[in-house]
This record gives sequence, structure tokens and C-alpha cells, in this order.
Amino acid sequence: MKNNTSGGRTKALDKLVAEIFADRDFTHVKTGVGIVATHWHLEKPMIFKSTVDQAHGRKDTFMPGFGCKVGEAVRASCSAYPYFDRCILKTGQGITVELFDGGYCANNPTLYAIADAVKAFGKDYADLRVLSVGVGMYPEPKHWVTPKYMASWLAKACLGFTGLQLLQKTLNVNTISMEQLRFILFNDIQTVRINDIFQQPEMATDLLEADLQKLNLLYQRGWESFAAHEQALRKLLT
Repeated sequence: MKNNTSGGRTKALDKLVAEIFADRDFTHVKTGVGIVATHWHLEKPMIFKSTVDQAHGRKDTFMPGFGCKVGEAVRASCSAYPYFDRCILKTGQGITVELFDGGYCANNPTLYAIADAVKAFGKDYADLRVLSVGVGMYPEPKHWVTPKYMASWLAKACLGFTGLQLLQKTLNVNTISMEQLRFILFNDIQTVRINDIFQQPEMATDLLEADLQKLNLLYQRGWESFAAHEQALRKLLT
């Protein structure tokens, strides 16, 4: 995220995705999975799935992950435009698609998972367990400029602080609205939602965070979140 252009951040993301997923495709996936992206032109979700059992129609033409690599699906799913370039992929059917962050349609994809479990896999609601993991809620950082944060500041300046706030609020509103719907419609499904609120000033951060010390602190807080919810998780999963 320290790159000050969308192209620079996109190249860094591509490199990381290649290191983690290499050349694996969805035939390597050992369980039902859905990786959510948003179709730029059709303005609808495009969800990369691993098995034909998860297809809601189009079973005769189903291809795991649309014939794409796992890394390509992940790259598309987290391409938060305009801070990353949109992702252009060619599917196994030779169709070129343009995708961007799945958070624009389902930043919290719990309802999609429930739909797959019930409608695709034929599970009863009583048999479902939902573990929903968010990224946490943080104070908004102050926008001072130091050499250490110059690249991040330039990126924000180019797109505007208002644009960054609008994007983050869009994703947050999407997350919260999906969770409210889950609670109203499926409150009888056993669920643990982990999305802790951090109010300490030193936890202030945003989408363009590039300070490794700050990220290390966030990582530690994540471990503490697990500790705080360990008993609830043990009950949920046993």
C-alpha cells in the first residue's frame, strides 16, 4: 500500500498473490469455497466457486473458478478500485471479464455462504454454524505529513481524502447492513461474529496503511481478538 499509484499497488498485489498461490487453480481446492468479486460491466456479483454443487443454475456449463487461477480470483476480489486497477481476466470459456472488489456487493458475504449451504448443498438451517470474521473498527488517522508517510499522503491527495472516506464508509455500510440482515433473517443459526472495535489513538488506521510497525500492532490485536472469543468459538465448532 506504500505505492503512491494504483498501478504500483496493483503490481505489488500481483507479486504477493503469485508468491502465495503460485499456479494453483480451483481443482486444488479441497472444500466448498466462494470468492466474491464484482463484475464491472454487469454490475453484479461474480463468485468464484470450487464445486458444481455450489452452482445455482448453469450446472451444465460450470467450471471450477470459471476456469481461472485461485490467485486471479483473490486478486479480483480485493481490487478496491480506484486504489487498485480493475482486474481483467479471461475465463475458461474464453470470455474476458473486468472485475473489482467484492466488497462493493458483499463486503460481508455471510448471506451468500448461507445461501450456498441451504440451496446448493441442501443443508438444514439447524445444521449450520457461521463464523464471521471482520477486520475491526478503528479511529480515523490524522492527516499530517512526514517523510515517512509522504507516499501514502500523496496517494490520498491524488484521489482526495473525501474519496478515501467515501470508499471506506461504503464498505463499512455494506458490511453492517449484511450483518443486520443476517441477524434479522437467520438469528436462529448459531453464529460468532468477530469484528472488534479499537478506540485507542495508536490504533488509528485506514485503507492505505503501509506502516509495518502499525500492521504488526494490528496483527497482535488480532491474536487478542481470538483469545477473547475462544470459548465462543469452541462452543460453536464442537
